[in-house]
Amino acid sequence: EDAGKLIHASRRGSQVDLNRAGVPLIEIVTEPLIKSPAEAYEFLTTLKAVLEYIDACDGNMEQGSLRCDANISVRPKGETALGVKAEVKNMNSFRNVQAALEYEIDRQISEVKKGNRIVQETRLFDAAKNRTVAMRSKEESHDYRYFPEPDLVPVMVAPTWLGELREGLPELPAERKARFVSQFKIPEYDATILTATKAMADYFEDCVLLHNNPKSVSNWIMSELLRELNNANLDIHDCPLTPVHLTGMLKLMEKGTISGKIAKTVFEEMFKTGKKPEVIVEEKGLVQITDSSAIEAIVDKVIGAHEKVANEFREGKDKALGFLVGQVMKESRGKANPKIVNQLLLKKLRG
Repeated sequence: EDAGKLIHASRRGSQVDLNRAGVPLIEIVTEPLIKSPAEAYEFLTTLKAVLEYIDACDGNMEQGSLRCDANISVRPKGETALGVKAEVKNMNSFRNVQAALEYEIDRQISEVKKGNRIVQETRLFDAAKNRTVAMRSKEESHDYRYFPEPDLVPVMVAPTWLGELREGLPELPAERKARFVSQFKIPEYDATILTATKAMADYFEDCVLLHNNPKSVSNWIMSELLRELNNANLDIHDCPLTPVHLTGMLKLMEKGTISGKIAKTVFEEMFKTGKKPEVIVEEKGLVQITDSSAIEAIVDKVIGAHEKVANEFREGKDKALGFLVGQVMKESRGKANPKIVNQLLLKKLRG
């Protein structure tokens, strides 16, 4: 169970925080098989995802839902016995774990090369200075004050019970990632990002149920949505933009009501206000222009204003067309149908 926490707030004294005292804890201990800080980071992110998927933990490290103590030792090449370990305690981010291990590797190797003895001790990681500092020495196992807990009886895990528990597990991250690739035909990279958290995977699937275009949904989540969430320092749980909002906007694009460029404006407004895409399009007059005659008038105006560029295209410089398309879109405030714009420009420039 969790214990009280000392808070050394000022020079006048310390406080004891008992808010989490008595909260049940799960401690997961690995064997000494992790060979690098990068491997430790990968293991921890995978473990965190699994714990979230089975609803054992919300994974919020800033709020103390998950912590990591890391033991590390070094040994000369060719030796098989593990070296003396140091334990870095109570780290609250996996990046800190990786940085602390990297620092400890360098520190311990330096000490060994100098002929000094590595001390078995507990250390803390100073994220501001990117270094570990000694906290207390623990030379022998009895210094850890291990003793039997008389109130805890042995738990015998029968194979049949273990099998029942295994069968009752929900779909785990690796399985869901594989299914996303096979079922939705999205790239493995997309599936990796989308299944990194259960909440994000659920969001994606909810969107696909509403709009059966997985790749389009994936693209908007991974580019626009994740960027906005990051900028607002929000988690997917607190996202103001629901699957109904996102898919509603994608449907407007599919019907030709709005262009891709206008969709980005609508998306940003939805994220800020929580308004539905149809409301934003109506309020801001963002309906795409599909009337060929209206677009033709804009095309004529742009060609007339940029005769030099138009002649460059006629002389074989294909890139000039992109400039003219951009000017038409600018003139129409992004509302002209891009396909019609391209068709009219080519028709007029090729005569």
